[in-house]
Amino acid sequence: MLFSFPLFLISFAIYNMVVFLTPGELWSSNVLSVPMQSGATWTISAGDCLIALSLVFLFFEVLKATRSYARTIIDHMLSTLVFIGALIEFLLVKEAATSVFATLLLISLVDVIGGWVVSMSAARRDLSVDNLPQ
Repeated sequence: MLFSFPLFLISFAIYNMVVFLTPGELWSSNVLSVPMQSGATWTISAGDCLIALSLVFLFFEVLKATRSYARTIIDHMLSTLVFIGALIEFLLVKEAATSVFATLLLISLVDVIGGWVVSMSAARRDLSVDNLPQ
């Protein structure tokens, strides 16, 4: 059942912990600055780090969607519930009305739609027809 855990719940939990436990903390605060060869400085914010982590989670969620197990449906249903909960939070909670949260919500939507599409494609591929005319 651990494989059916929706990984995006971790991203949304991190976002909510930072927003509600450290009021006033902005997602645009710099975490790291990297000088580039061109002379420019690449600044990485806390929001950028959370979005990058969520993209890594998206990769693993797509990998999980390629399996053909009965619990895969449970995984997709849980991911859909996480997306619906995050959408409700985005619409109703003032602290969630940020571009970082909107990007997390979009990544979660891609996970939900992509997971269902990949699973349907994998199921169609696994479908076998026994009574073919010879």
